[in-house]
Amino acid sequence: MQFWNKIKSFEETNNDVKEYGYSSVPILVGKTKKKLIITKRNAQGKSSPFIYDIDLNSFELVLKKEKPILNIGSEGHFDEDGVMPVCSINLNNKIYLYYIGWNLSISVPFRNSIGLAISDDDGETFYKPYKGPLLDRSIHDPCFVASCCVIEDDGVFKMWYLSCDSWESVSGKMHHKYNIKYSYSYDSINWIREGKIAIDYLWKNEYAISVPRVIKEENLYKMWYSYRGRNEIETYRIGYAESFDGIKWIRKDDEIIMDVSVKGWDSEMICYPFVFDYKSKRYMLYNGNGYGKTGFGLAILEK
Repeated sequence: MQFWNKIKSFEETNNDVKEYGYSSVPILVGKTKKKLIITKRNAQGKSSPFIYDIDLNSFELVLKKEKPILNIGSEGHFDEDGVMPVCSINLNNKIYLYYIGWNLSISVPFRNSIGLAISDDDGETFYKPYKGPLLDRSIHDPCFVASCCVIEDDGVFKMWYLSCDSWESVSGKMHHKYNIKYSYSYDSINWIREGKIAIDYLWKNEYAISVPRVIKEENLYKMWYSYRGRNEIETYRIGYAESFDGIKWIRKDDEIIMDVSVKGWDSEMICYPFVFDYKSKRYMLYNGNGYGKTGFGLAILEK
């Protein structure tokens, strides 16, 4: 069992970056100093990432720049309606930052793709090496692709990513359905997809599995993710799975001993886990109500 103890919250006060109301998908980047990338949405709902310095001893945050580290794309591009970083890897003395590109749609609310940004100054600045996405919808991913996790494993880059299978109208609103699939690459740029499902729907009413976070320990792959639709619960909870090859996974959601709070900023939803180790301890960043509209928190794994 995994007993996660909530130890700190970063509740949205709207004081650090004026006009922005959402914080979403916090991720750690950097080799020497740690930085936290937090994506925020403006009043028009368009997302942009901001970078903070984070003290991993006190977990205090300091906004580094008033401007986003990545701009949204030009009209007609895959990321013209928002950019949302979701994971990073250190490669060739550079930081490769994978992000979701947002497009508004007509028959359905939106369409996502996966893009890439690169930093060669330890996360101080980022640039887009390509105008187009690395992954978009395909024969294996008919509607869209989104949040992903990338690791380098024995010379192979492995990716677990959200894949939307379908949309359907529920009570007059379009309802998406997506799970987690697996892809791999030999250069971190060109990805091979074979339609392999890593985390599939398990619960009766489950319809959304997102934001995978994978760590490999002693030849065992461990994944944390968000899921919703279990036991009539419409909001996200955090799940867990294990695998010996990174492709076939066994879900062990009940091993996560962590739930919504009785009241407050994470009383309705906990989602978007980011798991990392520091000084022999394991931590999890996670979002609260409204996908992070109210802020995000930090939990520690109790041994």
